[in-house]
Amino acid sequence: MKQEIIIAGFGGQGVLMMGKILAYSGLMDDKEVTWMPSYGPEQRGGTANVTVILSDDRISSPVLDAYDIVVALNQQSLDKFSQRVKPGGVLIYDTSGIHNLPERDDIKIIPIDAMEATFRIGHPKAYNMVVLGALLEAMDYKLPHENVLKGLQKSLPERHHHLIPLNSDAIEMGRNLLPK
Repeated sequence: MKQEIIIAGFGGQGVLMMGKILAYSGLMDDKEVTWMPSYGPEQRGGTANVTVILSDDRISSPVLDAYDIVVALNQQSLDKFSQRVKPGGVLIYDTSGIHNLPERDDIKIIPIDAMEATFRIGHPKAYNMVVLGALLEAMDYKLPHENVLKGLQKSLPERHHHLIPLNSDAIEMGRNLLPK
């Protein structure tokens, strides 16, 4: 098993946090893991992406040209990475703010309305957890939910641990955004 994933958006959307949670979850499941963040100098509003590889075998390089799964959270990320999904791979994108839809017939394209789901939760900072839930549901390799929650606990500062139940609910909401 090997899953090569990139999550891309802009600073402030929790892109790096999603990658970190995936990486910790994979480590707790005895997988080989790489986590490679990339972001501009801006704290918020600049570009941000993170590449995560989960594998049963050693990983030769964290640098990739193509991905099994691309998660795009804005139009710029969709434009940049939609052509880098491997044939047969998955493209997940949040429909909020997307004007030019992806046009490929060799991949599975999953539009999600994560922003609307976040409004239903009533907590805007849960956006990335809704997206993470959709990603977890789309992955071939199913990370155990308890590992995801442990990864969340490890990634959040202790002063925010009271938000873990809310984030767990947001992850479940995101899982339910995918068509069954």
